[in-house]
Amino acid sequence: MALWGGRFSGETSSMFKQVNDSLPFDYRLAEQDIKGSIAWSKALANAKVLTAEEQQSIEAALSKLLINVEQGEVDFASSEEEDIHSFVESYLIDTIGDLGKKLHTGRSRNDQVATDLRLWTKTHIQQLQADVVQLIDAVLHAASRNGDVIIPGYTHLQRAQPVLFSHWCLAYVEMFKRDLHRLDDALNRINQSPLGCGALAGTTFPIDREALAKDLGFDTPCLNSLDAVSDRDFVLDLLFSSSTGMMHLSRLAEDLIFYNSGEAGFLQLSDAVTSGSSLMPQKKNPDALELMRGKCGRVFGHLQGLLVTMKGLPLAYNKDMQEDKEGAFDAVLQYHICLQIAVEVISTLKLNDTATTKAAQQGYANATELADYLVDKNMPFRTAHDVAGQAVMLAISKGVALEQLPLEELKGLSDLIGEDVFECLALEAVIAKRNILGGTSHKTVSDALHLELEKLDRLKETYLT
Repeated sequence: MALWGGRFSGETSSMFKQVNDSLPFDYRLAEQDIKGSIAWSKALANAKVLTAEEQQSIEAALSKLLINVEQGEVDFASSEEEDIHSFVESYLIDTIGDLGKKLHTGRSRNDQVATDLRLWTKTHIQQLQADVVQLIDAVLHAASRNGDVIIPGYTHLQRAQPVLFSHWCLAYVEMFKRDLHRLDDALNRINQSPLGCGALAGTTFPIDREALAKDLGFDTPCLNSLDAVSDRDFVLDLLFSSSTGMMHLSRLAEDLIFYNSGEAGFLQLSDAVTSGSSLMPQKKNPDALELMRGKCGRVFGHLQGLLVTMKGLPLAYNKDMQEDKEGAFDAVLQYHICLQIAVEVISTLKLNDTATTKAAQQGYANATELADYLVDKNMPFRTAHDVAGQAVMLAISKGVALEQLPLEELKGLSDLIGEDVFECLALEAVIAKRNILGGTSHKTVSDALHLELEKLDRLKETYLT
């Protein structure tokens, strides 16, 4: 049943229906549309547009449909309705007759869909927050299991300085906490109700929009009817949060793909998140991580697509805005899946600490320690940097590590170098000296990890209950 047929005498083109009808994807808003419709029926009753008996009949019919939807018993695919709004209204009219035609009094699909989508977005932001907390949990426990493992840290994908694997884990925890807070911000901004704003100018019926907003779980109603029906910033917030979160997951995937490679050999991924080759029997491919990295671009595309759609739209509602849903639905799904698979990857990986330690000792990653050693002996840092660089060149020419150079040759570079230099160049000493807030010493990282585990309990209470 079209909700706008009175003005038209001709038939709708089948081709137009193909591009116009949104039920094939906006059926995902069924629960939100029904709950919004129940709340609207109560608002109409409070405004004396419906009697108490009429409202109760409408609510009973809608509640029955809601149960059927929640149990997966509704066949949306076979319906010829234009969108989820017409689907619900047609069901209501078929169930309770002409009384069902009263429900849309004072309401437009413009404020209706904006309300539905905000409700859907709120629910899925909360699901994503729970996913992020579960990933933080997995990463923190991976750090706890491997607290003493040293890996090479990289800049420019060149070995730079050794760090603890647990320090690497905590770097991603920082990213994921920002993702969580970004979703918090999105949730705070979304929590306003457009319902009652009509098509663009508000409704003439005495609807208590404050009470209606509270009934639907919003903090407040939207304050401007033009903005309320044409705003999709909340979808952009969701897409931006998802895109940033996916970017962090992609970086995580890239690190782990490299660490898992034959060239590095720092860790082994579980059989559960890898696959083989149809030709090469020896292969064990990090497909879960590669797909996570690949899906990142897909989510980015949805954000860019909606930005481009919205940038030239005049106030108020335009049908272009129907393009807001498929991208949002898919972005949330992909982000949700990737967060869950990341938990499985992190929870099941096994480190090869022999390989990581060997790699951390290579690449002259302790050259900075030699410079700092000279600074401690009152040499200006820039001079110490040059001396350390010369020591590296000397070690490279001899094919040895810095700490394997004879003391006499090191003293030839600076008479400030003494026997105690070798203690400073040892791998454990390099780690231990980074005993500063945010550093990679065992104590600093252990303290930071303990603090994050304490915070984790609060995060679980907030987001998982």
